[in-house]
Amino acid sequence: MSAVLNVALPVFAIILAGFLAGKARLLGDASSEALNKFVYWMALPAVLFVGTARRPLAELFNGPFIGAFLGAMLAVFALGALLGWLLHREKPPVLCMQGLTACFSNTGYMGIPLFLAAFGADQLAPAILATVIMSAVMVGIAVIWLELVQSRGRGVGGALADVGRAVARNPLIVATAAGVAWSVLLPGIDLPRPVVTFCELVGAAAGPCALVAIGLFLAGRPLRASPAELGWIVALKLVLQPALTWLLIDTLFPMDPFWAASAILLAALPTGALTFVVATQYRVYVERTSAAILVSTILSVVTLSALLAVYAPGP
Repeated sequence: MSAVLNVALPVFAIILAGFLAGKARLLGDASSEALNKFVYWMALPAVLFVGTARRPLAELFNGPFIGAFLGAMLAVFALGALLGWLLHREKPPVLCMQGLTACFSNTGYMGIPLFLAAFGADQLAPAILATVIMSAVMVGIAVIWLELVQSRGRGVGGALADVGRAVARNPLIVATAAGVAWSVLLPGIDLPRPVVTFCELVGAAAGPCALVAIGLFLAGRPLRASPAELGWIVALKLVLQPALTWLLIDTLFPMDPFWAASAILLAALPTGALTFVVATQYRVYVERTSAAILVSTILSVVTLSALLAVYAPGP
């Protein structure tokens, strides 16, 4: 219960504050855009860079964690697309977005702030690794699928080129790669103090600003989707994905308790806003993606609080 009161309640309270500020027009569309850009281009990259540069590569890239977290996510992605075809006979671009919406955790804007609150800045490795997986692997798979099925005449090579350019421009991936490069090429050498201070000052704003940004995003999104479709997508995201992650840890990918708890918590996060970016970019499934983000975030108040009560450290 202490984890719910000390971690979950403040996290969701900040999201609610952002939502109310958006509804009251205290922070409008321009504020939302500016805050999102600050978090995406400055605050989160600073956290990711310091978090990776200060850790050896072996500690950051945990094989069993990748197996359990990514394995469950790919399974839910495939199941979401399959259910979309079986239940609604949707076209391939929509099937891709149904799968992505059902499996894509909000690791950057919600996972990292949650870990900062629950475990502290020295325990961000799982959230960083999960963010890299979400940004590089899952977005990559979705972009390749959408490029191929929407057939812009460029084939697999063109789709892969688009993925490569997207990854190279992603500040979260670039910051992580820079931190890994420092860790590998300059082991045992501390980052310059001015760099650390800059990253700590900017990074300190990552958690609250990212959570307020989620609230502002939700305040501006309409709820336009079939309740039945929303129901199974959100159930896959908030219930099945963490359950599959636990099953994979228990059977195939055993790991230490902290990494195991981290994998389950990160798998249980609501649908990430990056799915809306992909949907908007390809003009497919936009309103239903928005609705899934809104509903999964609201319902995760219950599901995440329950998991935090089990897995987060006590006072």
